[in-house]
Amino acid sequence: MILEIRTYRLKPGTRDEFVRVMREEAEPLLAEHGITVVSSGPSLVAEAGHEEAYLIRRFDSLEQREKLEDSFYSSAPWLDGPREAIVSRIESYHTIVVDETEVARPAG
Repeated sequence: MILEIRTYRLKPGTRDEFVRVMREEAEPLLAEHGITVVSSGPSLVAEAGHEEAYLIRRFDSLEQREKLEDSFYSSAPWLDGPREAIVSRIESYHTIVVDETEVARPAG
């Protein structure tokens, strides 16, 4: 299993609506495409005063991630649905992908 952790730096004043659209509109679409959302929401801190949010998704493999994301991001429900409401609020984003077993291992 792998985890994809995506962080979003958002345009000022857009965090609450971004999180609402992500949770209420985008997450159900992701689930319909077989993408497991582990968690999403606002950051508890505002780095350098910026509004930020996150999305954590789980996949069986890198290959599955690529296949499911390609299918999702090219789908009409995404393109004609919440895409603009999500993308228009993003200033920048960063994605990392890690092996889930590495995340859960004890430090040391």
